Amino acid sequence: MLIGIDGNEANVESKVGISEFAYRLLSEFYRKKNKDLQFEVYLKEKPNSEMPREENFWKYKIVGPKPFWTQIGLPLALFSHRQKPDIFFTPTHYAPRFSPIPTVVSVMDLSFLQFPQLFKSSDLQKLKNWTAYSVKKATKIITISQSSKDDIINEYKVAKDKVKVVYLGIKEEEKANNMTQILEKHNIKTPYVLFVGTLQPRKNIAGLVQAFAKVVKKNPSLTLVIIGKKGWLYDEILSAPEKFGVGKNVVFLDFVKDEELPTFYKNAVCFVLPSLYEGFGLPVLEAMKYGCPVITSNISSLPEAGGDAAVYVNPDSIEDIAEKIEKVVNDKALQESMRKKGLSQVKKFSWEKSAQEVLTVLQDIWKNK
Repeated sequence: MLIGIDGNEANVESKVGISEFAYRLLSEFYRKKNKDLQFEVYLKEKPNSEMPREENFWKYKIVGPKPFWTQIGLPLALFSHRQKPDIFFTPTHYAPRFSPIPTVVSVMDLSFLQFPQLFKSSDLQKLKNWTAYSVKKATKIITISQSSKDDIINEYKVAKDKVKVVYLGIKEEEKANNMTQILEKHNIKTPYVLFVGTLQPRKNIAGLVQAFAKVVKKNPSLTLVIIGKKGWLYDEILSAPEKFGVGKNVVFLDFVKDEELPTFYKNAVCFVLPSLYEGFGLPVLEAMKYGCPVITSNISSLPEAGGDAAVYVNPDSIEDIAEKIEKVVNDKALQESMRKKGLSQVKKFSWEKSAQEVLTVLQDIWKNK
């Protein structure tokens, strides 16, 4: 069996969201390659140093032109190859415009339909048009939570058995070395509450800052550390600390190296993700992996990720967010209970399991076509 894969999302330096999903799946696929299970990864550019090296049963196909790649370059490559893949998989919303073989796509979530005002106009139209097309043409759709599956079925009126839920995995725990030096390097003092994620309105970071301002009144030594690169419509987020009078208690850090993140999780009083919507909420599990108590929203897929280990808030209620943060910050016994439950919750998720479930979908389609 020869599986074709769109590997572009994996072939980037800073991997978050879909890029992380794509890279982890490819890494696990690489471990499973053999003469009966071969892979051909289609790229716009040469694979970077982090990508699995090319060898028997694992090949790269560089396809151009880069502009309109899924509309022109990729379809032409699939039609013209002497040995066509038996099935094509893309870890993104974007299926090739035309394909001579069965195609499986991944749709993380439908946040662009739920919160269109939070997306750039050009991105929004692209997501709307291509997702609708891909869902219609795909043989099977992979998504990452039951919540997202329900949304896809309701929005696009597809059959339930056309959509398969495959939960995300999490990376193995990395040792947090030189923790004191890392915190000093970034000028971070304990105690602090932590947020990790892209700066964008959907993450409800401005609401978090507003809630934190209420908590600080009784806990003046507390800091809010916000780690994440700038996404879009982030001006309101960056101005929120001054607006709510906590400019001295809020620290923004740009993209932090992977090897430094464990230190921030391990030393935080708690991690807070009060998102308005999440396809899955991988940072919830990342925090739990390092023994960090988690507070997150009670909507969309987040309860699927957090299970009974998280404390849940109404993301539309500043009072509720503030109340829950203050409760966790001031209750050592609760923190310890949340840590233990979080470590148990994390064991339910692995990238090996995720990759095998995707492969099973692909193999079943190939056997039955």
